[in-house]
Amino acid sequence: DLRDGLNDLLADPDLDAIVLATPHSQHADQIAAAARAGKHIFVEKPFTLDKAGADAARAAVENAGVVLALGHNRRFLASMARVRDLATSGALGTLLHVEGNFSASGALRYTEEHWRASAAESPAGGMTGLGVHLVDTFISFLGPIDAVNCVSIRRAAPVAVDDTTTMLLRFASGITGTLTTLFATERIWRLQVFGSAGWVEMRNYDRLIIRLKGEDERIEDFPAMVMERAELEAFADACEGRAPYPLPLDDAVHGAAVLEAIIASATGDGALVRVKR
Repeated sequence: DLRDGLNDLLADPDLDAIVLATPHSQHADQIAAAARAGKHIFVEKPFTLDKAGADAARAAVENAGVVLALGHNRRFLASMARVRDLATSGALGTLLHVEGNFSASGALRYTEEHWRASAAESPAGGMTGLGVHLVDTFISFLGPIDAVNCVSIRRAAPVAVDDTTTMLLRFASGITGTLTTLFATERIWRLQVFGSAGWVEMRNYDRLIIRLKGEDERIEDFPAMVMERAELEAFADACEGRAPYPLPLDDAVHGAAVLEAIIASATGDGALVRVKR
């Protein structure tokens, strides 16, 4: 039993930290249990499926004084750091709009026995497996999201999970955004930020295409890196007190609130849903 296994780990005095790669609906309770046991926690995304669970998990780790690290490894990409710099430095002028697409074929491989093959663990199609990475990316340099409209349907998945999910985002800053995640096609990561002085497009993780006002389009390539190693090393540094984990809990909780709003909109025929704050 997974719960017994977790309890055994939490009772081990020689264990300082744990990594949770468990079903999403279990995260909040498991984080709270680990915090009570005094263990540092690395948890895979999504943090939780709603803001209430995220708030409870945050309170548990803050009360226990342990590290909680959320596994959004795209934050560690050198190419992503460059996008953030262009967007926040003024190089793109007044920011107008952001577009993102993170898609893959996971739903085509699911069988009924897979824990992800249910609307309870995979609401709004590819959001919990893929799209939440873009939500976190947007939050990391564009700030809070105020409202969402989401349409999510099933077209090709062999199990009862949506595979075509798209949405409009409205940021507190006034920027608009669109996010698409398809769960029954070939893999793609694309991110594009538009401003009054130009735009930057990220294709996969190693290439940026940049077009600034008065300049020719140019390409910047980046060497491959192991994102998972980078995030786990950052977790270790945080556990040892060398540096804070570079994903603030404020962002983690807000990301869960955005996911909750997306799920609510998807189940409400695309109605506008305000993000809980």
